[in-house]
Amino acid sequence: MTITLRPEQEELVRHMIGTGAFRNAEDAVGSALEMLRSQGEWLLANREAIDARIAQGIAELDRGEGIAENGLDDYLARLKAEPE
Repeated sequence: MTITLRPEQEELVRHMIGTGAFRNAEDAVGSALEMLRSQGEWLLANREAIDARIAQGIAELDRGEGIAENGLDDYLARLKAEPE
């Protein structure tokens, strides 16, 4: 199989090899594919919970419990400032 990368993708692979994160392009692409597989499995395993959270958020918005657009930046800044 032959895969053609866009120039920005090729640059990213070269950069990752240059930093020592990967020995070669095959290792970099292999790692990316493994992460994609893992992410897909996680999404499938958690689909019901994700769908429930989305439905909950939509219901909250329908009840007017959302954050106004002009207050969203302040809300996100407060969340970022909270300790984990």
